[in-house]
Amino acid sequence: MQQPNIVFIFMDDMGWRDLGCSGSTFYETPNIDQMCREGMRFDCAYAACPVCSPSRASFLSGQYPARIGVTDWIDESGTFHPLRGKLIDAPYLKHMPENTITVAERLKNAGYQTWHVGKWHLGGGNYLPENFGFDLNIGGCEWGHPSYGYFSPYHIPTLEDGPEGEYLTDRLTDEAIELIRKAPDDKPFFLNFCHYAVHNPIQAKPEDILKFQEKASRMRLDRTEALIEGEHFHTINKKDQCVKRRIVQSDPNYAAMIWNLDWNIGRLRNALEQEGHGRDTIVIFTSDNGGLSTSEGSPTCNFPAAEGKGWMYEGGTLVPAWVWWPGHVAAGSSCAVPITTPDFYPTLLDVAGLAPEEGQVCDGISILPLLQGKEIPERPVFWHYPHYGNQGGTPGGSVRLGKYKLIEFYEDGKTVLFNLEQDISESRDVSEEEPEIASRLKKMLHDWRQSTGAVMPQRNADYEKEWNPVEA
Repeated sequence: MQQPNIVFIFMDDMGWRDLGCSGSTFYETPNIDQMCREGMRFDCAYAACPVCSPSRASFLSGQYPARIGVTDWIDESGTFHPLRGKLIDAPYLKHMPENTITVAERLKNAGYQTWHVGKWHLGGGNYLPENFGFDLNIGGCEWGHPSYGYFSPYHIPTLEDGPEGEYLTDRLTDEAIELIRKAPDDKPFFLNFCHYAVHNPIQAKPEDILKFQEKASRMRLDRTEALIEGEHFHTINKKDQCVKRRIVQSDPNYAAMIWNLDWNIGRLRNALEQEGHGRDTIVIFTSDNGGLSTSEGSPTCNFPAAEGKGWMYEGGTLVPAWVWWPGHVAAGSSCAVPITTPDFYPTLLDVAGLAPEEGQVCDGISILPLLQGKEIPERPVFWHYPHYGNQGGTPGGSVRLGKYKLIEFYEDGKTVLFNLEQDISESRDVSEEEPEIASRLKKMLHDWRQSTGAVMPQRNADYEKEWNPVEA
C-alpha cells in the first residue's frame, strides 16, 4: 500500500458531545459532520489523561502518561508546585522526555515531511517540536493556551503576528493549507495539526457570537443557561471550594469558537482535495481531554457523561474521534470498541507500513483493523492522574475493560465500579453486585501501575493541622 499523507487534528479541551455528529444540542459543525459521515466515528474514544500535556506526550510516544512521566499539564514556570489536600501531588516531568522515539521521528526516517502546526505544551527551549522529529514548527511553544488571546497580536514566539485582529484558528489553518499546497509530490507528509481552540480564553469573532446569541434567544436557552452549584465540594488550598457545573450546552461564545473551527476544517478538506490529496490522505480528529464543564466559566456541558476536564469520570476522558480516509474507511461506519490516545502512534505507523523500533515499548495498539471493519482483541484501557485538578477533581486512577469501568480514588483508596453500557453517567456503583469483577479490575489497575512505574501522590502529614487548627 502506498504511504498515505497523514493529518492528525488534535483539539484542546473539546468535549465528546461538542460536535453535531456526536450529539451536540447547540453547536453547529456541518463540515466536520460531513467528514465524519464519510468515514468512521468512534463512540468510545478516550484521551489518555483528563488534562492536556499528558495526552499530547502519550500520542507522540505511544505510551501511557504514567510510563512516560508526564502526568499533569505543564506550567510555564518549569518548577514543580504540588497542590495539597489529603495528599501531595506526585512529581512529574515538565517536558517531553529526551530521546523519546516519537511518531514524527519514525515517519521522518521513513521519508515523510513532518510538520507541527499549533499548540505544543510539552516544554520550551530544547524540548520543542523540532527536537522531536518535526521538520517545521509553526505556533508550537511551551505555552498551553494563547496567553494574549485569539486575536493578533498573539505574542507566540514561533508564530509571526498577523495583522491586528486576525483570528488564531484562521491563521493556523492558513499555515497548514500553505504547507499542503507547497508540498512536493514525491514525499508524503505528516501534519500534526493542534489547534489552541477550544481552550480558554473563550473568544470568538463578534459576528459568530451574534449568530449563536440569536439562536440561544430563539431556543430560550437563556432560561437554562445558568451554572448551578453542585453537591460535590473539593478543598485544595482554601476550604469549601465550590464546583460549578453547566447543565446544558448554551454558551454563544463557545459555540462561535466551534463554528469557526468547523469552517476552518472545511477549508483544510477543500485544500486537500484541490491539491489532489483527497484519496491519499488519512485524517484523524480527536481531543486531548474532555470538555471543560466544572470550572473556569464552564463553557460546555458533557451530559450525560459525568463531570469534565480534570476528573476521572467519563466527562474528563471521553472525547470525540473520527477517521476520514476515502477508499479505505467505509463511509457511514461507526465503532463502539474503546480506543485511547496511545493507540494512534502504532496506527499511524501501521498505515505507513511501519512498525515500532525493536525493543521500543508501545502501550497502544494499532486500530487499523477496526478501520478495515475487522475486530481487535478485548483489552483494558488505563488512566493514572495523581494530581488535584484545577477543575475540582482529586487524585485517582481507573481502568475500563469491556462494559465495566473501575475508579480508584487515591485520597482514601475507595473504589467504585460502573457498567457504562447501562450507566454512562456513572451514577450507580455496582461493585457490591459484581464483587469479582471489581476485585479483578482493581488488581489489574494495581499491576499496571507497577509495570509502568507510575508515581503515586504522598500523604500530607499537615492536612489535619491545616484544616483543623487547635485554638491556643
